[in-house]
Amino acid sequence: MKLLPLFLRRPIEAVYERRLAATLVGLPRPQHVGIMVDGNRRWARKAGHTDVREGYRAGGAKVTTFLGWCAAAGIEHVTLFMLSDDNLGRPAEELGPLIEVIEDTVRDITAEGRDWEVRAIGSLDMLPGTSARVLKEATAATTGRGGLKVDVAVGYGGRREIVDAVKSAFEEHIAAGGDPAELVARFGIDDISRHLYSPVADHTDFIIRTSGEQRLSGFLLWQSAYAEMHWVDCYWPAFRHVDFLRALRSYANRERRFGK
Repeated sequence: MKLLPLFLRRPIEAVYERRLAATLVGLPRPQHVGIMVDGNRRWARKAGHTDVREGYRAGGAKVTTFLGWCAAAGIEHVTLFMLSDDNLGRPAEELGPLIEVIEDTVRDITAEGRDWEVRAIGSLDMLPGTSARVLKEATAATTGRGGLKVDVAVGYGGRREIVDAVKSAFEEHIAAGGDPAELVARFGIDDISRHLYSPVADHTDFIIRTSGEQRLSGFLLWQSAYAEMHWVDCYWPAFRHVDFLRALRSYANRERRFGK
């Protein structure tokens, strides 16, 4: 069957979206959503672009839209996986344009008038040039805004975060005059949770990954112990509101047992 023309498809999709949203009223919602914004380059190639930077730009624009959906849905916290520490090894001609788009995206979501409190997390000091300063300055302006909490993971690796959390716990203990051996004797889960990059992110309810890939790739390894996973076949720039609503429906229909 041939696809419906766009002018007919959009009204039908709008009706379906409203009905789907209505079915979610009163159902459980995730409070912390992790989103892996994957497939920007593949989207660009599929769309016929010879420059994959068009995929990065489209993906960056979708971030702002997605955060608006999350805020409207009553979600409290979103972590965006935009660049892994492994990605920092890409060639400069590929990494540079991607980081530029990330900088532009962070400037957009931290702009005046947005009720979002944004943090940049990850190995920021490993970023090239002035990128770390740009991200830190932009996000610092949102401190205390309240509203949706947003962590932008840049140069981020879950294993590196856990190592850094352990180091931070020991540094804090030693700086206060404590004996390292004493901390070793009582060291526990909370000592790591308190020293993660984002202090409000010791657990994640729901992780979404676009592009059809079904792996975590080091994303929120500590926080995702009991997270529900949702895989979406479309590339990130093509992720629609209806895809988001379907993800929320999937979450609402699951029985979360937390290992019990």
